[in-house]
Amino acid sequence: MTIEEVVARVEELAGRKAGSAERGAGDATQRCASLAGPGQTAGGPRKTSAMPLVELTGGEPLLQEEIYPLAERLLAAGYTVMIETSGERFIGRLPKEVIKIVDVKCPDSGEPDTFDTKNLAELTENDEVKFVLSTRRDYEFAREFARQHGLERRVRQVLFSPVFEDPEGKWPGLEPRLLAEWILADGLPVRLGLQLHKFIWDPATKGV
Repeated sequence: MTIEEVVARVEELAGRKAGSAERGAGDATQRCASLAGPGQTAGGPRKTSAMPLVELTGGEPLLQEEIYPLAERLLAAGYTVMIETSGERFIGRLPKEVIKIVDVKCPDSGEPDTFDTKNLAELTENDEVKFVLSTRRDYEFAREFARQHGLERRVRQVLFSPVFEDPEGKWPGLEPRLLAEWILADGLPVRLGLQLHKFIWDPATKGV
């Protein structure tokens, strides 16, 4: 799928006429497996009249060279563009207007020490940094990382999200209430991030 084909699909989901994005209105979160990574999807169609928004996810979207011109093309078409990335790829090549949601992998994630620290200088006040936590050790790492690098002054918000227990029992989860109590006890300037679909539906449910 070419960049123009992806943009045309976004226009279709947004209810715009192809090629008239600058004059149109609407919203879409684009779906494009070919640009999201093998077997992955880049969000899904979520329509609203409030904001023309496209979120690029994965997989790791920054592994694909096409992501940079795609982001530029969507911005030029009048969309607000967000991207979710693992933090191990350099984000500085993205247009400054792209809102970046950047993960920092914690010690018990299985992928510690993968964060590219050069990304700290590329963060803006519109971006977010996210930590996914499974243990107290993860929490303490995230707390100290955020303090050491002054994340609350760098970005719009810092997210602490608890891991949900694997439905097949492959890994344990972190109780959201316990994480909330830790955050409150330490008075951290962070937001508790919860995957609401796992509260509404069974965590094993797919396609929601």
